Amino acid sequence: MKKYLQTSIYMLAIYISCISISMANSYPDFTEIAEIYADSVVNISTKQNIENRDPFNGIDPEEIPDVFREYYEKNKSPQQQKKVSSLGSGFVIDNEGIIVTNAHVIKDADEVDITFSNGIILSAEIIGQDPKTDIAVLKVKPQIDQDLLALEFGDSDKLKVGEWVVAIGNPFGLGGTVTAGIVSAKNRDIRAGPYDNFIQTDAAINSGNSGGPLFNKNGQVVGINSAIISRSGGSVGIGFAIPAKTAIAIVDQLLEFGETKRGWLGVRIQEVTDDIADSLGLDGARGALVVSVDEKSPAQLSGIKSGDIITKFNNIPVNVMRELPRIVAETKVGSKVEVEVWRNNRAVNKYVVVERLNEIILTEADIDEESDNDKSEDTSILNLGFALSKISRELSEAYDFNLNQKGLVVTKVEAESDAYVRGLREGDVINVINEPELYSKEQFIRIVDKYRNANRNLLLIKVVRGKNMIRVFPIDIKTD
Repeated sequence: MKKYLQTSIYMLAIYISCISISMANSYPDFTEIAEIYADSVVNISTKQNIENRDPFNGIDPEEIPDVFREYYEKNKSPQQQKKVSSLGSGFVIDNEGIIVTNAHVIKDADEVDITFSNGIILSAEIIGQDPKTDIAVLKVKPQIDQDLLALEFGDSDKLKVGEWVVAIGNPFGLGGTVTAGIVSAKNRDIRAGPYDNFIQTDAAINSGNSGGPLFNKNGQVVGINSAIISRSGGSVGIGFAIPAKTAIAIVDQLLEFGETKRGWLGVRIQEVTDDIADSLGLDGARGALVVSVDEKSPAQLSGIKSGDIITKFNNIPVNVMRELPRIVAETKVGSKVEVEVWRNNRAVNKYVVVERLNEIILTEADIDEESDNDKSEDTSILNLGFALSKISRELSEAYDFNLNQKGLVVTKVEAESDAYVRGLREGDVINVINEPELYSKEQFIRIVDKYRNANRNLLLIKVVRGKNMIRVFPIDIKTD
């Protein structure tokens, strides 16, 4: 028995030893990435000149009372400038001296200095920056004997959750620092900008890491470290990087034009809920619901309509609403692309010539229709909990909507009704999605009856509130 026990202990020790060796062999080794590519990561320091204001500026010394004269003489000073500094990271993408970083690293900078790992410091020129994606491109003039190694972008779409990644940067101004972790999640929206699509990682990213590269295990840059979530200001294992796919498109445009030229479709969109999908016969909540279409926009010219659900753009599936603006923005201006929309219970393909987005003016659907001056009527509708009326000048003034708006006006909504719970309010102007514009109560009743006879319990309506706000949501029309 004793001999058997000794043998068992011996075998267990061998087994544990084998597991330990196996785990050690499978653990990733990042020394090659650190040795080869760390020199291509740079420290960025910026200075911003801010004028110190003279507290007595603009005051005539002769008008200062004698009681304040001594204070004035001691504190008067000429306008002076002070310099505000900040630190960040960046990386070389071209051996001619092209460097990529975050836009927020060099925001409002009057001077930008690049420090290389060998101690060489060079002044940088800002080629271009894009605050909406937080990407900037800089250029330095390398010294005669200075050889720069350009880093290579990888395919961020191929990254998998759980895959190892390496971050190199300048945390807290300490200089080149290497940390490692895994991809915690992809396609994160942290409300940092309109095109959020972050890679989340638990690799330690701190203040000063911004603008530095995130490598995959092959030494390719798959992201640009950009943000952290932390109550303390230090790393808690929740860091975010801009995907290389997004960065490549922006960097190319900044190098070519010094600015971004984003694609524009010309639609207002909202999320597709389960109820909306069900009311339109779509198999699940996906895509982006078109609420309105801008006049003379690419969408209007291609035949896209309010009530369509865009499910694919340029052969790229639109899984959720927020993906569409980014996909459109990344599409080359002037290109003709196929757009798949869901309409009348089937997929329909449209072809759109993408135009350039005006970054200054936010588009709104221009409404230019003839007004309906018929006499107003106010009648409760089919026990749905609200009353409708034709548009009139009096109602337009009372509820502050455009008189040339088309549809019927909601003049009363019962607070306990399903329509109220879903968002319908007095003063809203409504139309039914995928139906002709409403002009009378009788027409609305016919539409409701048609849906009920087809055993459809939800009616999808488009609501205009005031002069700008547009929403789409379903209301319950089933009979008790």
